[in-house]
Amino acid sequence: DFGLSSELAFVVEPSDDIAVQEQPLVLYCQVEGIQPITITWRKNGVMIVDSENAFMLANGSLYVSRFQRVRGDGSSDEGEYDCMAQNHYGLVVSRKAKIQAATMSDFHIHPQNAVVEEGGVARFQCQIHGLPEPVILWHKNSMPVNTDNERYTLLPKGVLQITGLRAEDSGIFHCVATNIANVKFSREARLTVSGSHSSVYKDPMILVGPENLTLTVHQTAVLECIATGNPRPIVSWSRLDGRPIGVEGIQVLGTGNLMISDLTVQHSGIYVCAANKPGTRVRRTAQGSLVVQAPAEFVQHPQSISRPVGTTAIFTCVAQGEPPPQITWLRNGQILETSDHIKLKNNNSTLSIYGINQTDEAIYQCLAENSAGSTQASARLTVLWADGLPSPPQAVRAETVSATTIQVSWEKPLQNTKEIIGYVLHIRKAADPVEMEYQEAVSKSTFQQLVTDLEPSTSYSFYIKAYTSRGASKASEVTVVSTLGEVPAMPSLFIKVINSTAVQATWEPSIKLGQHEGFKLYYRKVHLSQYTGPVLLASNVTAYNITHLDASVVYEVKLLAYNQHGDGDSTVRFVSLRDTVERTVLNPPCDCMKDEQNNKTSTTGIIIGIHIGVTCIIFCILFLMFGYRGRLLMCKNVQEQLSTPQIPRSQRSAVLNGATRRDRDDRDLNGKPLDMNELERLFPASLSQEQQDKGMTSTHSPPMPHDDTQISTLPLDEFSIIEEQPDPLPNHPRGGSPPAPAPDYGPTNEG
Repeated sequence: DFGLSSELAFVVEPSDDIAVQEQPLVLYCQVEGIQPITITWRKNGVMIVDSENAFMLANGSLYVSRFQRVRGDGSSDEGEYDCMAQNHYGLVVSRKAKIQAATMSDFHIHPQNAVVEEGGVARFQCQIHGLPEPVILWHKNSMPVNTDNERYTLLPKGVLQITGLRAEDSGIFHCVATNIANVKFSREARLTVSGSHSSVYKDPMILVGPENLTLTVHQTAVLECIATGNPRPIVSWSRLDGRPIGVEGIQVLGTGNLMISDLTVQHSGIYVCAANKPGTRVRRTAQGSLVVQAPAEFVQHPQSISRPVGTTAIFTCVAQGEPPPQITWLRNGQILETSDHIKLKNNNSTLSIYGINQTDEAIYQCLAENSAGSTQASARLTVLWADGLPSPPQAVRAETVSATTIQVSWEKPLQNTKEIIGYVLHIRKAADPVEMEYQEAVSKSTFQQLVTDLEPSTSYSFYIKAYTSRGASKASEVTVVSTLGEVPAMPSLFIKVINSTAVQATWEPSIKLGQHEGFKLYYRKVHLSQYTGPVLLASNVTAYNITHLDASVVYEVKLLAYNQHGDGDSTVRFVSLRDTVERTVLNPPCDCMKDEQNNKTSTTGIIIGIHIGVTCIIFCILFLMFGYRGRLLMCKNVQEQLSTPQIPRSQRSAVLNGATRRDRDDRDLNGKPLDMNELERLFPASLSQEQQDKGMTSTHSPPMPHDDTQISTLPLDEFSIIEEQPDPLPNHPRGGSPPAPAPDYGPTNEG
């Protein structure tokens, strides 16, 4: 993890440490690589010179004989130390080791006297700052507290909890803080246990809840929660985000304190302590946040690479940590500065070096650092350069051909030209970064290239390389040239007639027009040679009204866009106002009030017409229904109909009307109604002759057309069937002519 470069890399790097005043200090640094290797040390970025107080050992470690936080001259041995190793391949720098002096302050929180009833809870606390973190122990009556007693709980931050108090718990308490710098004692506090255990109900109450903590992975977190109440409340823990706390590394201290060992980043969160009254939903809560930081560590190290001259070298360095680490790149121990051919991307995770040359050969380091720690990794770039490669192409020239085309020409290299297999032309907008460059390959016998599809009024840079099977030459000199300006394209023009003397010219803004300063508008009568205009319009104008025109002639309208390079092609449209005049004569202006009245009248007429139409439909339906029923015939009996004599035409109506008045329950001899098919079988001749008789139609119903439909499910009225011969001299309607004989449609039933 200290780097993957075999030429030069760290095996052991200096680590953070806490030094004791007036005691010796050793910082370790071990390097592997190709000898000779030189190791030097720096403190706060300044080179350390060997002295009586600090000097380097033979193995490369730094020895400080008497560490002092503050020296007589005001200097201090505290600070950030790193070691540097160098050989002929390059230079690497170790991670920074933070060295601090061991200290201990005075107590800033002392235990306080307390009077608590029997069965209650007592809590003492003392706090003190120190490096390293002091270990705090408690004494009762000048003797160490018995930690085997389950009712006594000692928390790492200097808290003593005593639950289920008894009379023998009374006494004098104080704490003792110890680290490598010193030992200190707090003030004393008296605990008095009064009375007997009370049976009075008390709501749950949290005396002290968890505090906010910020720790590092692998450390131990203790979240305090102490509650009182009668009956004694049950203490439980949960996470505010609902995730389970888990069981691995989790322990409960005393009656409700939560201890999490070997912290990971996943333990970060807000923890909630709840004091619950047994058997009820009565509860009190308190919460505290836990932030777990992780030092920076590499997910992907940079790899040493070898690349030919003129190519691109890419190093990738991915690190993780909490908070996310910042990445810095070094080149031979110095902070790498970006330029046109050195770029950093992806939050500095990717280092790209374009168009490398021999000066780029070095050891590159990736430093990842956050508030929890730092780490580094290194990789070497080797630039390949083969003997006998061509020299750079000569006399590179670029000439502008048009607004989108430039011709580049060159001459072959002066040396080592026999193995050339071709040339590569490198093209880039002068304002673009190096990574936007693109190339065009050219055969070895060609010494010019027409570069097309360029942008107008834009500067481009060009350089050439000659290639062999063993590598490329160095780049030629860079030449920069600009394309010509371009006049705007033709605008889209539309003409709209406003009235008999005015039209409106409109056009659409478009990026296809290119860079333009504005528009020029011309118009004229088609039979004249002279234009009116130009009318100069700004680039943001998209319409113009042309007025005071002659309605009797045709006009030509012309529009073009222009810029500093000249006028673009024009768009021409022709327009005539004569049709507008004719439409005005044929269609005079409307009388709006009159039209409104006409519209109302028309609406009323439509409504009346709808009512009339619906009424007609209803009458037609009734007409069809009664006519259909009139065609149902009924026989009184088969015997009477077979013997019925013919009667005169004048008597037929009375017979028919009399038949309709008879009782509808009359039946034939068999008690069954006769249907139409049976009548046709019995009286084929009589019914056919009957249909020919024009005067046979009842005065009460209109004649019905022939219908072969059989109706057998409805009761039939009883009728007398009379066969009648036509009159020899029929009476014709007054003032009319004899009717034509009716066609024979077959039998017709009348009722």
